[in-house]
Amino acid sequence: MSNTKNTQESQSSQKSQDSQNPQKTHTSNDDPTADRRPSPMEVLRRARGQLAELTGMEAESVSSFAQTEQGWSLEVEVLELERVPDTMSLMASYEVELDPQGQLTGYRRVRRYERGRADARRPGGR
Repeated sequence: MSNTKNTQESQSSQKSQDSQNPQKTHTSNDDPTADRRPSPMEVLRRARGQLAELTGMEAESVSSFAQTEQGWSLEVEVLELERVPDTMSLMASYEVELDPQGQLTGYRRVRRYERGRADARRPGGR
């Protein structure tokens, strides 16, 4: 019984100290990196890896990258179908959305094209 009493007194003492120092809080989730946003390069690496894991296709390049209110938005180019010659291979652009920590929340294919084919020129464009 004396051990129980000592433990209760120790806990009461700790609570008293914590209430005197409100800036220091103890939680089981204290992790200094938990609220840290990943760097853009970390986001790119995570996005490429997660997309490859989900689709089975490796990202060849990232053609657009932006930070949004919801996290991150990328457009990733992947090789969908390899052909010979290489310029006839089918490529695709995927729009990839990530949360602020860089976890993939969604993706969709927005365009499919032959590797050697350029986008059509827009009227009035150069």
